[in-house]
Amino acid sequence: MRVAIVENTKVTHHGQVGVALHEAAARIGLYKPWADGQLPDPADYDALVVFGGEQHARADDSHPYLPELARRMRAFSGADRAVLGICLGSQLLARGFGAENRIGTAPEFGWCSVELTPEGAADPVLGCLPERFISFQWHSDTFTLPEGALHLARSAGATQQAFRLGRATYATQFHFEAHRGVVADWARGFPAVMEGMSPGWLDRHPQEAARVGVEADRNGLMLARAFVARI
Repeated sequence: MRVAIVENTKVTHHGQVGVALHEAAARIGLYKPWADGQLPDPADYDALVVFGGEQHARADDSHPYLPELARRMRAFSGADRAVLGICLGSQLLARGFGAENRIGTAPEFGWCSVELTPEGAADPVLGCLPERFISFQWHSDTFTLPEGALHLARSAGATQQAFRLGRATYATQFHFEAHRGVVADWARGFPAVMEGMSPGWLDRHPQEAARVGVEADRNGLMLARAFVARI
């Protein structure tokens, strides 16, 4: 199994996705286009995973590779390669399929409740989760649903939490890869940004991690394994 991973920022944790890929003995091709502009070719891989970043999905002036990454995600999907976009990755996937990116309209942060739609409950990947589940959120933007996509999940803060196109092209706005260790490292590395998203959250973090972190970790690993099984 050959999997291309695209990182969109200097600090990118693969988290539970990395665990599931390691369990499957996947061979990884790692791309950092924010540094060199290089992107994977669908002919070379069985799947593509695109992680998040601090930029928004239309920040072409500061990140000129973004339009091509959105097109490349669509090309992987068109070649029947499994695709997973998380947070910014989901927004770029929506862009690649002609949807509208809505910048700064849906701020959401912390461990939040997400609800499956009926289509999500029946989905071969997201259907492994409970109807309501906990996952970590960190975003300000959202998007409209691409034409032909199945709407799989929603939350109080952002209606478009997950969608699927075709056999195995998935987008999740929520950071299911972010287990408690990832969140703790974000808290150490970006305290001012987190406080800006949710004042007082750093003080609440230990209690929140103890209250819902184990459940969120379990949900994230189940979802990661279910996606990898579709590759």
